[in-house]
Order: sequence, then structure tokens, then C-alpha cells
Amino acid sequence: METVFEVFCKTVEAFPDNPFLCVPPLEKRSYYPEGIEFTYRESADQIDRIRDVYASAGYGKGHRVAFLLENRPEYVLHLIALNALGASCVPVNPDYLHDEMLYQMEHSEADLVISIESRVVDLEAVAKDRQVSLPVINERDFLKGVPGPSRPIQAGDPDKTTEASLLYTSGTTGRPKGCILTNDYHLTSGQWYAELGGLVHIREGQERLYNPLPLFHMNAAVVSLGCMMVTGGCLIIPDRFHPRSWWQEVSDSRATIIHYLGVVPPMLLNQPVSDLEKNHSVRFGVGAGVEPELHGVFEQRYGFPLIEVWGMTETGRIYAVTDQPRQIDTRAFGRPKPGFEARIVDENDQELPRGTAGELVVRSSADEPRRGFFAGYLKNAEATEEAWQNGWFHTGDTVIQDETDMLYFVDRKKNIIRRSGENIAAAEVEAVLQTHDAVANVAVIAAKDEVREEEVMACVVLMEGQPASEEVAREIFDHANESLAYYKPPGWIVFLKALPTTGTQKIQKTRIFEEGTDPRELETSFDFRSLKKKKK
Repeated sequence: METVFEVFCKTVEAFPDNPFLCVPPLEKRSYYPEGIEFTYRESADQIDRIRDVYASAGYGKGHRVAFLLENRPEYVLHLIALNALGASCVPVNPDYLHDEMLYQMEHSEADLVISIESRVVDLEAVAKDRQVSLPVINERDFLKGVPGPSRPIQAGDPDKTTEASLLYTSGTTGRPKGCILTNDYHLTSGQWYAELGGLVHIREGQERLYNPLPLFHMNAAVVSLGCMMVTGGCLIIPDRFHPRSWWQEVSDSRATIIHYLGVVPPMLLNQPVSDLEKNHSVRFGVGAGVEPELHGVFEQRYGFPLIEVWGMTETGRIYAVTDQPRQIDTRAFGRPKPGFEARIVDENDQELPRGTAGELVVRSSADEPRRGFFAGYLKNAEATEEAWQNGWFHTGDTVIQDETDMLYFVDRKKNIIRRSGENIAAAEVEAVLQTHDAVANVAVIAAKDEVREEEVMACVVLMEGQPASEEVAREIFDHANESLAYYKPPGWIVFLKALPTTGTQKIQKTRIFEEGTDPRELETSFDFRSLKKKKK
């Protein structure tokens, strides 16, 4: 099997009447409020129709089509249809604002955008500002035909090395980087999950995986989708995470596996006790970031284990705690295995003794270190090679490995803030804040957050004459909120007289606050978390 489409076709033959995609009922949702389910055969018929439209317009290998389709089955159908032709998809985060989408559309050189109806006008404004023509198509009108690409099709048939999707992930240089994900990446990720074994036993043709995470992330659109596709299972696609209706949706959709992020367990535990919370078919959950003190509490209340894992967009594959004892009172996330090797190194790339914290570096094997990983950062070979040093991919995560090979997460080395599952590049937020007239200097860091894991904190040095007042802080927040997706602006703004720097004037973020200081409690710290809401 060389492509995602070929594997899908094989599964259609084996499990034609098995459900493939499911949307659970939710009355307040604008689409499929009563829910819907597509079998593999029904999905194949729809994919054939979509493929014919793309093919008739001249799309094929080397072309990219952007999707702003939210968490809808249409995303998966279009992805597989494009894959059949050798074309790639570029998912767009629906929370992106104009400048963020414009950058992505320019950088990716997308040939076409398919959008839900409510965002067509926004994307047309983006297309107007892009230097190269960018047709925007309402998904509802897609079957009527689409404009053809301006670039020719690349020679050759699609194979394992062909780009299947281009996912944008936050980096430390301000702008998100485009991760090139090939067919090999997609298939390796899905098969790896399917074969984890132990406590993560995937039963062929029987699983129903409920994943509330966005389809513009690799968790849902690659790992979960790929696993269900190669095993004849069903991917359940809610629009997003709803704490109050979670158990109703899980029950209605007959989920056997659920996916979570660290924000999910505490929010569910805060909900009133419900008969549905144990009247379900869930065998286990797969995710990352559950607080150790809540891990056992969650499992005892709801009756199934949460399997902690680790992965990145660049790696595709995941580590998982697949065997007992799971050490749920720690941040253990699994052991290396053949095909996904790991070691812990110091700043000089020297391997550290067991029990010593250092950077986690990973590879497929010594002979083929990059097999199954992302193919590189689009238009950024320097960053790609910087990430790959001495034959290992440098994750930027600080980890400890014990004598039994178990890996334990410690912290993030990279300048990334992890808020409710979203990776936020501090440099991107800093670049926006620095343009405010009141800001002389700024450093963006992660502040601990009891609900969302981390929150964005802006440490601001004001221009001379500017008062360190809540009014000025609000002006700075509003300035960021007008330019960034709702989750990126600072939830906390703290005014400081100066920021510590090195001899070369590089800000030393680790020295901004003394050890033991909670900057959220300072007099000049202002809380804007309640204003961080999805923009309508």
C-alpha cells in the first residue's frame, strides 16, 4: 500500500458496511444536529464524486487545497479524494484571523480553498490580499465544479513519498511552520497506533473512537483517522469538547475509545454526577497531560483507564504507557521500542545517565532515522536540519528516563506555551504586542493555569510616561486580541520596570521572576482570561 487512498479502498473491500465516520447528535450544533453516520461503502461513493470534481478541474500531484471545514466529516472525505489524485490538503484553523490565514495561504501556495458557508466571506478577503489568485469555494457548492489550478501536475504516480497534508505547527521564530506529511507518515502513524498492543488493544472492525480534538491537528486527522481506517473502525467527530454533553455524546455514539487532553479530566470531574458517566462502552482513553493527582480519581469515578502518551506533529508516532504498572501518580508516558527509539541528551548531545533530566531526542532507527517522520518544514530547510542533529530529531522537551526505560515528562524546553492543547509560539505573540505604542519591551512566557494547563503571560516594560494601570493593560490586550486567534493573546499582563538580559541583550526569561514567585499575584499583574473567547 503506497497511499492513504489505497489503504482506504482495501478497508472498504474488507468492511463495506462498517461505520467509518460518525457525528453524534447535538441539538445546538448548526450542522447534523440529529447526528449522522457513514459506512465505508457510503463514504467511498462520496469520495468518488468529490475526486471526479477535482480531477475534472485538473488537480493532481503537486497541488494543495486548503480546507476550512471545522470538525466535519467532509474534511476526511475531501482529504481522501485529494489523496487519490496525489494532491495535498492544508487544514486551516477556524479560529485564525485574517493575517494568520493570509500568511498560511501565501506560505503554502494553496491552489484553492474549500470553506464552510459562514467563513467564505472571510476567506475571500484573504484571497483579495494574497498576491497570487486564490479561488474560494463554498463546500455546499463544490459538486457544481471548481476552478482549475494555475500550476501543472507533477510527473509520476503518487507514492509513499508524496505529500498528503501540510500541517502548520507553532515554532519559536514567530510564524507557524508548515510540516510536510507524506503518505508514509500518515500510514506509519495509523498503523503504529493500531499495533501499540497491551492496554491499547485495537480490535479489528470493532472500535469506535471519539475524538473531540480538531482535525487541523495530527492527533485527530492522522493518528486517530489512520488507526480507524487501517482496522475498519469508526472515527467519531464531535464539533469540539463539550463538558456538559460529553457523556451524552459518548453514550449516543457508542464510543469504545476516547481521546483527551489535560484540560478534559478536571472539567469532567467538575460536572455533576450523571447516570451516563458509567453507562457507556468506553474501554480506555488515550491522551496526554492529565494531572497525576487527578488520574486515579478520574479512573475510579468513570471506570476506565486513561493511557498517557507523547507525540509531536513532526514524529507522527506516539509513545504510550501500554503495560502495568502505569505509574499514574507520575508523568510517565511510555517506553521506546524498535521503530521509535529515544535517548536523553545534554546541551552537547551527549547521552545522560538514567534519572537525569535532559532533552528527549528520537528517531526511527540508526539506518533510517527519518523514516515515518515529517518530510521537513516547507521552505525552511535550515530549521529542518536544525531539528535533526546527529541523526536524531530534537523534540525540545525535557524528559527523564529511569532504569526500566520508562520516560517521564518534565517540562518544555522550547519557547512554546501549551494552552488547552494549542501550541502557542511566544515569539508570535511578542511580535504583535511589541507594535503597541505603550510597549517598550516584552517577553511572553507560560503561566501555570489550573484548568488549561498553561496560560499566556506577557511581561511588559512600558514606554516612559505610561502608567502601569489596568486601563493600559486592557488596551494592550485588546490590541493583541484584534490580531490573533482567541487563544493566543495574553491571559495575564504584568508590568515590570525591566527585563533581565544577557550581554548580547537577549532576554533571559528564566530570570524574570525569582524562584518561588507567582507572578499572577503581583500588584501590577492583570487577569484577562475571561476575555479570551471565540470570535463570532
